[in-house]
Amino acid sequence: MLDIIEFLALGSFLGLAAGMSPGPLLAVTISETLQHGKWEGIKVAVSPLITDLPIILAVLFVLSHLTNSTFFIGVIAFFGASYLIYSGIESLKIKKDNVELNLEKKDSLKKGVIVNFGNPHPYVFWLSIGGPIIYKSFSTHVWATILFITGFYIFLVGSKVIVALIVDKSKYFINSKYYFSIIRVLGIAQIVFGLTFIKVGLDSLNII
Repeated sequence: MLDIIEFLALGSFLGLAAGMSPGPLLAVTISETLQHGKWEGIKVAVSPLITDLPIILAVLFVLSHLTNSTFFIGVIAFFGASYLIYSGIESLKIKKDNVELNLEKKDSLKKGVIVNFGNPHPYVFWLSIGGPIIYKSFSTHVWATILFITGFYIFLVGSKVIVALIVDKSKYFINSKYYFSIIRVLGIAQIVFGLTFIKVGLDSLNII
């Protein structure tokens, strides 16, 4: 039971980190909220629920041909570690003037879907981090997989929805010290998780 809860906690953290970190989808969420109100921002926030399923299925199909090779799993773990550490460092470096908003015409859900399909982050995440975790959760229990995915999307979508609601109420939140403090804390946590992925890679390659 404890192992299953750990997958829920891991999915929740990764979803929160992905949801709160500056990126194209968050920028569009904020932009649509500022221009058209919270409901348009929320439409953008939920777009990963539409776009990510084919991405996940494609990644799992690729990984299904690699699960018998510890070498490839080790390489993927190093790739995931590099992505997490890089993402964490970028979060620590973020400044107020790095958050730019693109003001475009209203069509929020369609805009969010297009942005997320064209965003490389979901592909990199599910190939290097999410996909291997799903395969590991399969060997634990089907509920571990369900809770990992559920926790991830509740916090990925939920965090963006919360940002939209706060921005709708307070236009200054996105440039507040609280927002940037949250980003930096999540950045440190991503680096820590990246270091643990390095250990997984070393174990898979029998280096340690």
